[in-house]
Amino acid sequence: MTVEERPAERLTNPRADRVRKVASLAGRSARQRTGLFLAEGPQAVREALIAWLARHEVAPEASGLGPDVEAHRDLPLPDAVYFAPGVMARHGDLAALIERIHAVLFDPSRELPRSDRLFLREASEEVIAAMCDAVSPQGIVAVCRIPSASPGPELSGCHLTAALCRLQDPGNVGTVIRTADAAGADAVLLSQGTVDVWSPKVVRAAAGSHFHLPLVPAAALADELSALRAAGTQILAAAGEGAVPLAGGDLPLHRPTLWMFGNEGAGLDAQERALADHAVAVPLYGRAESLNVATAAAVCLYASAMAQRQMPGADR
Repeated sequence: MTVEERPAERLTNPRADRVRKVASLAGRSARQRTGLFLAEGPQAVREALIAWLARHEVAPEASGLGPDVEAHRDLPLPDAVYFAPGVMARHGDLAALIERIHAVLFDPSRELPRSDRLFLREASEEVIAAMCDAVSPQGIVAVCRIPSASPGPELSGCHLTAALCRLQDPGNVGTVIRTADAAGADAVLLSQGTVDVWSPKVVRAAAGSHFHLPLVPAAALADELSALRAAGTQILAAAGEGAVPLAGGDLPLHRPTLWMFGNEGAGLDAQERALADHAVAVPLYGRAESLNVATAAAVCLYASAMAQRQMPGADR
């Protein structure tokens, strides 16, 4: 039986209470009150479904995340998925994932706790549009649980970490999260004053990476960095006027590294810079006055990622 053939009532009223509650998650107060956030579009929902299967499927390695389910305990999981007619026909991979989820949910030999069950429901295009924050909804949305901030992941064993210091643009923050994920970073730290990483604009810009690596609030950033330094991590601050150039080969980028990235307009303040071992400048070879912070983050994170992987015996 396919997803569309399952006997479930389609949601058709865009003014229904359930629809309004989902739509309210575009606002920060609703996210804080409920501990839920929106993941919109096929790419983000795909990663949410894979994360659920990694936690609940009998053979979690089939999900693509590998058999170490505990390693993903700090990642969000979906609570409900709503999809418009025809989405599954256009995205066969999503249909296959949902069929696997149905196999787990309706397995008579298993009894999932209520908190672990996933609500799946077809909805009209009008309902999906009413639920979504995006101007052009793509026919599918997931309501996901924000992971608890405590206990956080063990950061002392991280090879590569990004710290976002008071970044305010949702597109930049989502892009840095996506870049950190692509570069193989182990986690992203979030200082006080950074935009809410669970907002729809950040989640859309990250394109599913919220489900791949922990996003760790760092209320006391100085303490976090001090602990990392004591564990052997070097702290580098990306700064346009930094004294140490990224190019030139003098930085030991093969070492475990945390990169700090500052506010779009003001950069890193004096207190934040004082936390770093070096202030590092990305070279500007043209006439541009500076680099966008997300672009600078891509250059810095990949410089470390490539250096770490070029070391003899590297297993990353």
